[in-house]
Amino acid sequence: MGMPIQGEADDAVPVISIASVGDFLALLKPRVMSLVVFTALTGMVVAPGPIHPVIGLAALIAIAVGAGASGALNMWYDADIDAVMSRTRNRPVPAGRVSPGEALVFGIILSGLSVLALGVFTNFLAAGLLAFTIFFYVVVYTMWLKRWTVQNIVIGGAAGALPPVVAYAAVTGTVTVESLVLFALIFMWTPPHFWALALFKSGDYEKAGVPMLPVVAGDHETRRQILIYTVLLAPIGMLPWLLGYAHWSYGVVAGLGGLGMLWLAIDIWRKPGDMGPAKRMFGYSILYLFVLFACLLGEALVMRVLA
Repeated sequence: MGMPIQGEADDAVPVISIASVGDFLALLKPRVMSLVVFTALTGMVVAPGPIHPVIGLAALIAIAVGAGASGALNMWYDADIDAVMSRTRNRPVPAGRVSPGEALVFGIILSGLSVLALGVFTNFLAAGLLAFTIFFYVVVYTMWLKRWTVQNIVIGGAAGALPPVVAYAAVTGTVTVESLVLFALIFMWTPPHFWALALFKSGDYEKAGVPMLPVVAGDHETRRQILIYTVLLAPIGMLPWLLGYAHWSYGVVAGLGGLGMLWLAIDIWRKPGDMGPAKRMFGYSILYLFVLFACLLGEALVMRVLA
């Protein structure tokens, strides 16, 4: 009797997933999801008008699941890139713990459920915006921009900036200047945040063939662009106060935080070859965005309690 052919044996034996619950949770990119939930909650509380706590919680869960679905589909498509980069090679798909097919089906099912749930619990505008967010992140950013243009982070940042707009629409059924300012804040924050990371991880991106700005245009141009975007970001951070839907405490925090971002961007510009300022910018930028949205959220909660 001859030895069984490997392909025949594989076909005869049902494949059982070796993935754990933790692996599927990792597909959702929980750190990114937590930021999405936080910014969405801020958009929901800042929005004028009441929302029932149960409906609000359901909307936040739907937005979070939509963000997680985007992450799973991103990991499915980017498994080849993730396997090359030290920062991502241990993700469930490139590490072999979750098959590409499992990640794809998981992401598609969660995408559909999240959009359907948001439409049922709130309104079709919010559901449509969530569907567009998932589509933009997976198709426009992951499948197209990320691999083909140096502007990948700039244009693709729209996907990460949309959750507060989705949440605002879930409450009001509209998209207004106030929600678009929250969008603009995250949108303009994204390039300096990720380009700072790209400066000290450029080797990984180069190995993976991802056309990040330092790989294509070099460190000098990256540092210049970080400075330009930070100069634009600082006044946008002040807009909620200038437009009157945030109070003086937010204005002070946004002003000081923006100055901190500018100082770090200038430090990056002044010290070519030194990755210390870029690493500090990357860490500080996370704190900057968190504190601004926390201040907006805190002020809005206080005003709702006092109303």
